[in-house]
Amino acid sequence: MDLHAERARLSGAISVPGSKSHTIRACILAALAEGRSVISNPLPSADCVSACRAIAEIGAKVTRQKGDATWLIDGAGKRAHLPDNVVDVGNSGSTLYFLSPIAATFSGWSVFTGDESIRSRPVRHVSDALTQLGAETHITRPGFDAPPLLIRGAIHAGRVVTDGRLSQYVSGMMMAATRLDGTLEIELTDAKELPYLTMTRQWLESLGVPVEISADFRHIRVTGPRRFAGFERTIPSDWEAVAFPLVAALITDSNIMVEHIDGSGSQGDDAIVGILQSVGANIEWDRAAERLRVRGGNRLCAPKNGLCVNASGFPDMVPALSVAACFIEGDTVIEDIGVCRRKETDRVDVMQTELAKLGANVESGADSLTIHGHSPLLPDGRRNPAFALRGGVTVESYADHRVAMSLAVLGLALDGGLTISGAECCSVSFPGFAEAMNGIGAGYR
Repeated sequence: MDLHAERARLSGAISVPGSKSHTIRACILAALAEGRSVISNPLPSADCVSACRAIAEIGAKVTRQKGDATWLIDGAGKRAHLPDNVVDVGNSGSTLYFLSPIAATFSGWSVFTGDESIRSRPVRHVSDALTQLGAETHITRPGFDAPPLLIRGAIHAGRVVTDGRLSQYVSGMMMAATRLDGTLEIELTDAKELPYLTMTRQWLESLGVPVEISADFRHIRVTGPRRFAGFERTIPSDWEAVAFPLVAALITDSNIMVEHIDGSGSQGDDAIVGILQSVGANIEWDRAAERLRVRGGNRLCAPKNGLCVNASGFPDMVPALSVAACFIEGDTVIEDIGVCRRKETDRVDVMQTELAKLGANVESGADSLTIHGHSPLLPDGRRNPAFALRGGVTVESYADHRVAMSLAVLGLALDGGLTISGAECCSVSFPGFAEAMNGIGAGYR
């Protein structure tokens, strides 16, 4: 599906869906719980629905109610079992990396696969970690570091040494530890995406599972077995989704309100507010009212020595940040993002390629993006002749939801607009993205 974006000015209020990261953790832990869990405001995206299907394979039952406003999950608890079938995670890397360590706690073989994108995602790090705990693993295609992945359990408690540059499988091992007899010790040699590990710890601790994480995140300890009862949770709004209307308003001289903002601090992606405020963005965060007021029109300028953003804690924000950086006068360096090359696609190369089509000056490194940006306006308010971004072309989504939505936002600020190819992938994390944005005047078609 193609999505066409034209230059627009936005106004009004918008709400974004619940957090994908929180929703999938809720599903996995509810599947391991004894009794019924009630999940309010879940994200009914393709990835989260894949998680629902996957946990059914280990004995959980999911009932989606009230137009997906509430999910009831009857946990498998002590009845949890080896997956009944091949586990097809769809496009959900979180489900793959969370559930595979849990499946390894059962005796017997489990098989994990997914869509074309998942069948290109790395799993050697998962395989190596589980092998250290006694699993037997096979990656089915010679020469490929990707599913289908076969795992034979049962693993035992013990010590694992792994790099941890992708956080999801570390979270999966932390959750799997609740089923092990003894202490699982995880040593991370190059820990990244630290807010997501904190999120997993908070979830486990809220269910009565003690977790120890060292200050440098190099050492994690979880002692099992730990049984916990079903729970009730309301999923907070997704900061990764907040980025799109937020950036859209700033680059289109708009005035919008983003409502029901999560102020818990459990999502590292909320760092985008401070980053953009530091270059002059007019963003007001009313934490008590749980809303952001975003006013575009300010001239955004990096410091004299450039804006340097270490995004290791919020790598999913990189596509949206790189779009914003095109409108910031000066150089923006987004660094420590090597993990972005191992997401749904190589987001570092993809964003460089697609932004360059539009006239942006972007350089990529092994783990960085440098955007030589320009404000559309000079200090005196006249149009800046150095601002050379042009629309009127078709850009590719690469079946990556965050790439698609970032480029769709960019199209709202360009003469001639943009056509985004393969935009149906937006449903992976933001079902109804175009409709929600149209509600504040985007005019997508």
